[in-house]
Amino acid sequence: MNIQIFGSSKCFDTKKAQRWFKERRIKFQYVDLPSKGLSPREYQSVKQKIGFEALVNTKCRTYEELYMPYITPAAREEKLLENPVLFQTPIVRNGKEATVGYHPEVWEKWE
Repeated sequence: MNIQIFGSSKCFDTKKAQRWFKERRIKFQYVDLPSKGLSPREYQSVKQKIGFEALVNTKCRTYEELYMPYITPAAREEKLLENPVLFQTPIVRNGKEATVGYHPEVWEKWE
């Protein structure tokens, strides 16, 4: 397994996801999403599996400040990649598989 957790150090679900993998002694790579972001290729892989709407945190302040509900879909994707704080966290990847949020019932099937 090649687990990657993209999240924020302030996000409780990210901390829970890290703890879940640590308790099972499953190695993972943690990527701080607000500072590093997702590469375009990683983003496309996750978006293909999950969908754009599930990736966007519509409740964050930045979502409204950037007028995300009112711009074109192509511009939304561009803004999302430019502003990683807009991502819903944690994004957990295992190869081509991916989840957004805390989903241990899915992660158990990856083992």
